[in-house]
Amino acid sequence: MATGGKPKKKNPRLASGRKRVRQDVKINAANTSLRSKYRTAVKNVEKAVAAGDKTKASELFAKAQSIVDSVADKGIFHKNKAARDKSRLSAKVKALALAA
Repeated sequence: MATGGKPKKKNPRLASGRKRVRQDVKINAANTSLRSKYRTAVKNVEKAVAAGDKTKASELFAKAQSIVDSVADKGIFHKNKAARDKSRLSAKVKALALAA
């Protein structure tokens, strides 16, 4: 294979296989969007903590918690990962509140 990259996938012959491919495209797009939303929420809290803005950090943390939980419930990320991320963010927000 001189062109490089992944080999081209063959189109499924069976109607059920073609339908599965159509569904996978939609599901993949939805999952990617949710994964991005999750990571953005976590990143925003971490930025607020780094900036030392405790009111904004606690406000963003409250929003991030619900996003993290809903994404974990859908199975995009494992529940333990979600719990771990929430715990770490919570600790950072609390440390910021205590430091002031």
